[in-house]
Amino acid sequence: MKKTLFLLLSLVAMVAAAQKPIEMNLWPNGPRTDNGDPNDMAKVTVYLPAEKIANGRAVVCCPGGGYQHLAMQHEGHDWAPFFTGQGIALIVLKYRMPHGVRQVPLEDAEEAMRLVRRHAEEWHINPQQVGIMGFSAGGHLASTLATHSTGDAAANFQILFYPVISMEQGTTHQGSRTNLLGKNPKRKLINEYCNEQHVGKHTPRAFIALAHDDRAVPPINGVGYYEALCANKVPATLHVYPTGGHGFGIRQSFAYHLELMLELKAWLRTL
Repeated sequence: MKKTLFLLLSLVAMVAAAQKPIEMNLWPNGPRTDNGDPNDMAKVTVYLPAEKIANGRAVVCCPGGGYQHLAMQHEGHDWAPFFTGQGIALIVLKYRMPHGVRQVPLEDAEEAMRLVRRHAEEWHINPQQVGIMGFSAGGHLASTLATHSTGDAAANFQILFYPVISMEQGTTHQGSRTNLLGKNPKRKLINEYCNEQHVGKHTPRAFIALAHDDRAVPPINGVGYYEALCANKVPATLHVYPTGGHGFGIRQSFAYHLELMLELKAWLRTL
């Protein structure tokens, strides 16, 4: 019965989300900071809901990949029907890899947020309802923006899946840390990108989902971030599923896929 209900809800969502996606170069006049790779271009794909169901909300999505590559499908484009079916615009960000220049991914994410707000009227988006979503290393990027960015680049809410949060040895995902900060980062730099240390009362509310048996990114990353949010009285929801490992995204092979979809949908209604 549950599966039948979910399939029906998914079908309704896909039918409602019938607008053709818009692809855009994030930096048409060239990026603010060069990462040294001319073939690595930042782009966004904009999925807009049908105007009759648009509720003004938008989500900028940052796929994961250890700051080395991007899982653009199950942590990006495949989420479009879920969001547009609820009247929410989804903006999938292909951000650039750092290649030793740590500022690059965050600059791309911040520009994506600004781009959404620049097009707010055209895309029927409320500039005060633009959130950030990220998976794994993309979750680190999303939480970096949520805890560091201000003004038109700030997020109004955040959605994090099995996120890298800390850059501390033994807690972080080593590949993400090395690719972003280098092999031997200084203590000041490590602290700057330990996002649990930068949560404050103005950090946006959060939905966090992860699996207990994640062997790639220790669950303590998401749990520690949740504790920091609670300590600062920021509304937060944490879902720890018994199994699922790392990188399940929106894949239906994830044992708790249905529960995740329903719980995230319910949380979105509270915004």
